[in-house]
Amino acid sequence: MKKLYFNMATRERRAAVVENDRVVELMVERTLENRIVSNVYRGRVVNVLPGMQAAFVDIGRDKNGFLYRDDLLSFHLSNEEEEKKKERSISEFVKQGEELLVQVTKEGFGSKGPRLTGVVSFPGQFLVFMPEGNYVGVSRRFSSEGERERWREVGEAITEGKEGVIIRTSCEGKAPEIITQELHFLRKLWQELWKEGKEKKAPALIHQDSGLIDRMVRDFSFSNIEEIIVDRIDEYKLLKELLEPFPKLQQSLSLYREKENVFSAFGIEKELERALRRQIWLKNGAYLMIDQTEALTVIDVNTGKFTGKTNLHDTVRKTNSEAAIEIARQLRLRDISGIIIIDFIDMKREEDREHVKNVFEKALKHDRTKTNVLGITGLGLLEMTRKKVRQNLQASLSKTCPTCSGKGVVLSDEAQAFKIERQLWEHRGMSEEAIVLELPAVISTVLFGQKGEHLKRLEEALGFRILVYPNKHLQEEKFSIRYIGNMNEAVAQLERLKAK
Repeated sequence: MKKLYFNMATRERRAAVVENDRVVELMVERTLENRIVSNVYRGRVVNVLPGMQAAFVDIGRDKNGFLYRDDLLSFHLSNEEEEKKKERSISEFVKQGEELLVQVTKEGFGSKGPRLTGVVSFPGQFLVFMPEGNYVGVSRRFSSEGERERWREVGEAITEGKEGVIIRTSCEGKAPEIITQELHFLRKLWQELWKEGKEKKAPALIHQDSGLIDRMVRDFSFSNIEEIIVDRIDEYKLLKELLEPFPKLQQSLSLYREKENVFSAFGIEKELERALRRQIWLKNGAYLMIDQTEALTVIDVNTGKFTGKTNLHDTVRKTNSEAAIEIARQLRLRDISGIIIIDFIDMKREEDREHVKNVFEKALKHDRTKTNVLGITGLGLLEMTRKKVRQNLQASLSKTCPTCSGKGVVLSDEAQAFKIERQLWEHRGMSEEAIVLELPAVISTVLFGQKGEHLKRLEEALGFRILVYPNKHLQEEKFSIRYIGNMNEAVAQLERLKAK
């Protein structure tokens, strides 16, 4: 059974999905301005790159959006044969300076701008409406091909002109009439937006996607929902209204009124902190090591304290199976995407590898984000991809360490001391009398000795005085020569540093 928790009391709005008393998904939203996925813009093409079959589009934000040829509406609507169409250059479909209606499909990451599409869509609970999509699609998650075909016929019957729709799995087993009203609503929404939007000059925002609660109700499957808890009265009323077509869900909705943060009260806060750790312990004593980089994520499985009760094959198989289930949960919880490599403990038998792969794929079926498991390589590495839509949890809630600059390590105390000593040697034989040096206190002890016994030898070798300010508050690897000059001024500079 599932439970939904909404923490709406502060400016950082959060929602958590709990399955069998374990947090499996966490969504964080700050200001609307920072979240641009699904926003619709009227943009202007600033550059066309035939070599990349892509264009950069100014949508009025810091970074231009990136639009591939295959995502252009003109390419999508072309009736030319697919093979011939794909041989054509993007410059045949779009020109520099041209104004386009585009929608954001992925947030910008690092130095990259947001990913765009020219096929604008508006998702509802039962269908996705595309004003100029010109085709009918049906979710592949329907239980039978007959059901998919039935809904495809319904979609073709209710669309008009160049409209397109994608029928969602939530329609399965229901009467066709349920999508007619929703299509009418989304069609009217688009008509109102475009009525105003077509008068705006590019770059301009045409449509801001809805907030966290609206998107959760729209996108989340509410089957097997046991409880919905929200901690703010306004959002409680909104949920009550949105869930009106579902009386059972309305009954499961409750308002949290206690002083303690709702996430803390139900143990979600601790799970959030755990989701930012590199090491994750499993129940059987084994553990995972999760390392995220810009290009890919590597997950290493280790037996840890788990030694098993029978033989090595059994121990490895059980450890990898439990790890596979936990990894699938961590991917959802941390919203890890892109290329993912999993280094399971080496399995000699093919049947064990196949078993673990099947356990993993079964666990991934609960994931709302598209995944693709490519298989286990000869080195025992499982390769997979997970669709990237937004920043992952780590990127949303943390920043690069200012001390190590994201390396995860800093120089040892000895290495830092020798680095400073080498820099001092570069001033050997200078005409000035003294240097004032500020450095971390622990490094000062390593460099000059507990009682400063190395300092005098260094001064004699270099030919000038070294006045030292050991700063207890200075970060690792941070040091600076604060002054070079005559002795009297050097002493004054040192006193000023000490007085701060």
